[in-house]
Amino acid sequence: MATFTWTPDFGASAEYKPRVRVAKFGDGYEQRVADGINTGQDDWSLRFSVRSDLETGEILAFLETRGAFEAFDWTPPGSVYAIRVVCREWSRSFDRNDQNTVNLKFNRVYEL
Repeated sequence: MATFTWTPDFGASAEYKPRVRVAKFGDGYEQRVADGINTGQDDWSLRFSVRSDLETGEILAFLETRGAFEAFDWTPPGSVYAIRVVCREWSRSFDRNDQNTVNLKFNRVYEL
């Protein structure tokens, strides 16, 4: 399993939206239950700014090799445990000579 090792800028953000099934009844009553075993959904927005052409090329080559469908391991900021993610979208901007910005969106996945 491949591992994404580059460190993002400070300010990385995560959105959490656990999967829950809800049954609504009359008078506002409802029942909730977890939807499956792995209900956690993490979506991470990462930024890599002021990166050289070489480092930018390495990051983009890593993502392009996985083709937006192959999962890889990544350790979120502030965590000691890696999670499995896919990157389905990314962007690059050319800021100056040999200075680039790369924005990534990682989505947590569960697989064997």
